[in-house]
Amino acid sequence: MGQKVNPISYRTGVVIGWKSRWYASKQDFADLLLEDQKIRKFIKNHPKKTQYRNAGIDKIEIERTRDEVKVVLHVARPGLIIGKKGQEVELLQEELQNLIGRVVNLKIEEISRPELRAQLVAEEVAQQLQKRSSFRRTMKRAMEQTMDAGAKGIKIQLAGRLGGAEMARREKQISGSIPLSTLRAKIDYGFTEAKTAQGHIGVQVWINNGMYTGDASDGSDAEEGQAPKKPKRTYKR
Repeated sequence: MGQKVNPISYRTGVVIGWKSRWYASKQDFADLLLEDQKIRKFIKNHPKKTQYRNAGIDKIEIERTRDEVKVVLHVARPGLIIGKKGQEVELLQEELQNLIGRVVNLKIEEISRPELRAQLVAEEVAQQLQKRSSFRRTMKRAMEQTMDAGAKGIKIQLAGRLGGAEMARREKQISGSIPLSTLRAKIDYGFTEAKTAQGHIGVQVWINNGMYTGDASDGSDAEEGQAPKKPKRTYKR
């Protein structure tokens, strides 16, 4: 089951928060959801500024209040978006305000370890494939960099006409452990497409960054085989 489910959607609301954090009535919900999608597509695929695609944008979080829309970019190379003296950020903020017709507050956060972000690893693999690099060598190099950065495990899967072959096929490589069905596991997932001359190649990346730490009292009892005999009950009055 775990192989067929997006690990991020599987954990959203349980151990991972939502990327869009706002509340809306039934009448406005669909419009605001489409507005969020429009913001993300505009930033990721900017019509004029191609340097945004090389900036390493991992995720875009959106929060809404009555007065403004707060957009947080998690970027590996923020200098490409900030520009000299922050001029590029102000231009992007104005463009977003004109796009949706609301006040936008743009914030940029730097990613310290891009090798541990699945989306960025997938985009790096896709760029190498577009430069006609060997897919096996590209996969191996990406996995070594991620494991050296401190990941517990990584899986990369490519699908398409690999190496210009006549028949499309699927290749995958795994290093370390990838517990996809364990909710406590920090599994990051990324997907992108490499647009090669022979056709599109799908790139999927799973990265295991360890376990979420929390109140593990019940878990420790179960591990030691000393589960409490009388579980606490809640009574309704």
